[in-house]
Amino acid sequence: MTDQWAGPRAHPGIVTAVILLVGALTASSVAVSGGAASQSKSVALKQLTVVRDSGVSGAVLASRTLFDSAPTVVAFGAGASGADVGRARNLAAENHVPMFEVGDDVTAVKDELTRLHTTGVLAVGDVPDLGVPVSDDDPTPAVASGAAGQDALVLVAGGPDALATAESSGASVVGLPVGDPRASGEAVAALKEHPERPVLAIGAFGDEKTVATQIDAARTVTELPGGGQLMFPGRRIVALYGAPGTADLGPLGAQDVDASIRRVKRAARLYDSISDAPVVPAFEIIATVASAAPGDGGNYTNMTDPAALRPWIDAAEKAGVYVTLDLQPGRMDFLKQAKKYRDLLRRPHVGLALDPEWRLKPDQQHLTQIGSVDPAEVNRTADWLAALVHRDNLPQKAFVLHQFDAAMLGDRKLLDTSHPELATVIHADGHGTPPVKMQTWRRIVRGLPPNVWLGWKNFYTEDSPTFSPRRTLRVNPEPWFISYQ
Repeated sequence: MTDQWAGPRAHPGIVTAVILLVGALTASSVAVSGGAASQSKSVALKQLTVVRDSGVSGAVLASRTLFDSAPTVVAFGAGASGADVGRARNLAAENHVPMFEVGDDVTAVKDELTRLHTTGVLAVGDVPDLGVPVSDDDPTPAVASGAAGQDALVLVAGGPDALATAESSGASVVGLPVGDPRASGEAVAALKEHPERPVLAIGAFGDEKTVATQIDAARTVTELPGGGQLMFPGRRIVALYGAPGTADLGPLGAQDVDASIRRVKRAARLYDSISDAPVVPAFEIIATVASAAPGDGGNYTNMTDPAALRPWIDAAEKAGVYVTLDLQPGRMDFLKQAKKYRDLLRRPHVGLALDPEWRLKPDQQHLTQIGSVDPAEVNRTADWLAALVHRDNLPQKAFVLHQFDAAMLGDRKLLDTSHPELATVIHADGHGTPPVKMQTWRRIVRGLPPNVWLGWKNFYTEDSPTFSPRRTLRVNPEPWFISYQ
């Protein structure tokens, strides 16, 4: 929809060609030995250079770009343990040599070792035959390319082997979880600090026009709590659910805002040591509450005055807590309710959640059936929210769709999940015993639309027992938005 947001979707298309670096990268080199690099000749990079090739790994791309030769390399097999990967990274860092995970792309790795004139491999764990002897000898110093010796910011999107290879060249490197400069606070900070510095992007990035647009956004758009401007996978959300002023609707309202901030931060910290992504605390505030009585207009919903929510949103922003506003619209349209909270949704740290369980048809009442919403209504709401993000130059917003029954979101194939301004989350809300929760989960994750993330809800009183953080993260596929009710 917009140029600003072009390309950051979950799996951007990657052409099967390497965009060559401007200048002859192999015309000069930087010798790397013992951590010191001596540049023999300068090679001019463009302001932005993108190196990508869908046919090979990020580590091979990083090695091609940043090393001229490497008599010794480090290698580990696909499926290696975290401990083995850590050992391999340490070896690569200590010896300043490339590192490769060897899996299905064994041919590409072999070809790269031939180019590097490799004569020995420091193998960690079981490694497929690479046609080069395994060596325990002291590594011969590698020779980094001219590109590595320049004062460029190197952005790497790839596995740990790609990042380790780039770092071993002596270049200034920032790793990214996906091929988008906005995906981490570290990358955004580095881009803002030296706006005239050349940028070399290696891995699963878009084309140069797309990456240039993303870099411009990285330098100008407000960051999310936890840094960066994309919701996932640069963070994992752990949220308290409920309505301010009442404990009946969830733990968020069981205490005042300051105590709720302390409570959600404690909940998030339980995930810190076991999550492979930084954990950000959040509030999921029920902004419109389903009502048993028709109320004004006969809509079976009570809309909280936005002014009453503003102190919670202000305090959350100050404390680094993300917020989603949850809508239980009764007989009202989701979009009509969302527009009532336009000013709050213009805040960079505020997203939107739709709760179809509480979306009634004209002749329905709450608790006599499970509510549902037509995908067209969800799409209208997504269109409006995405346009708001674009118009106000905001970071990506969480757009959470709650579901525990198959019919709640209608035919999910009709959902438009293509808006790059939104991180669309299908959030499983089932409660009960572990087998019941997992049965709900399997139903929810079957036939997911493209470009969606997954959410999971733990209930303090209705689950038996409540999943521990470790058990929650063992759910497959892993949830990125975890809430507590």
